[in-house]
Amino acid sequence: MNQLGQVPTVSIYGIPFSKLGMTDTVAYVTEMVKSGKPHQIITGNPIMVMTALENPEYMSVMKSADLVVPDGAGVVWAASYVGEPVAERVAGYDLLHELMKVGESYHWKVYLLGSTSEVIQETVRRLGLEYPGVHIVGYRDGYFGPEEDQAVIEDIRAAAPDILFVARSVSTQEPWIARYKEQLGVPVVMGVGGSFDVISGKSKRAPKWMQQMRMEWLFRLLREPTRYKRMLALPKFAMKVLREKEKVTKR
Repeated sequence: MNQLGQVPTVSIYGIPFSKLGMTDTVAYVTEMVKSGKPHQIITGNPIMVMTALENPEYMSVMKSADLVVPDGAGVVWAASYVGEPVAERVAGYDLLHELMKVGESYHWKVYLLGSTSEVIQETVRRLGLEYPGVHIVGYRDGYFGPEEDQAVIEDIRAAAPDILFVARSVSTQEPWIARYKEQLGVPVVMGVGGSFDVISGKSKRAPKWMQQMRMEWLFRLLREPTRYKRMLALPKFAMKVLREKEKVTKR
C-alpha cells in the first residue's frame, strides 16, 4: 500500500467503510501520523449509520472523515451480506491499543479527551503503565460546553500531540472532531466512544466468545439496561439492510 494511498472501501448507505484489516489499518494510520497533517478517524457502527440516515449533518461528518473503520459487528455483517466483505472487524478499543503499541517505538505524544474526571485520570494512569514509551502529554474530561471549546483546543495545540483520542457521546464526538480538526492541527484525531470506561475498569468488555459470535451488544444491554432505546437501532439497521440489499451500497 503506497503512502496514504486510496483505501479500499465498501459504501454502506453512502458511508465509505474501510475494508482493511487491523494490521493494514495500523500501518495506514501510522502514515497519517508521519504526514503531520490533520486526519479524522471514525470507528463506525450501525447506531452511527442510523443516526446519519436521520441527520444530514451527521451524514456529512461521516462521509468527510479521512478513515471510517468497521467497528460494529453489524457493519461487518452488512458488508458481507451485500457481497463487499471487509477483512475483519476493526474495533476502536483494539485499534487504540494497537496504536499505543506502535507509538512506543516512535515515542508518540498522545492526548486523551473525554469521559468523567475520575475515568480519564485512571485511564491515563493505566495506559502510562502499559505503554511507558508513549508520552501522554495532556488530558481532560469531556464535560465542557461550546463556550469552552477554544480553551480546550488551545490546550491541545500547546501539547502538540501526534494522536488525540476523544471519548464523548455519539451525538457530540464526531461532529466536534470534524468541526475543529483543522484548528486542532493534530495528525490523527480518533473517536473512541466508551473505550476509556473499559480501560479505567469502570466498565467491562464482552468476553471473547461473545465478541466472536457478534453478541457484544447483548452483553452491553444486560449490563446497562438503560441503553435499550439506543440499542433499538441495531435491529432496525439489520431489517433495513435485509429489505434494501440493492440500495445499501449505492453512494
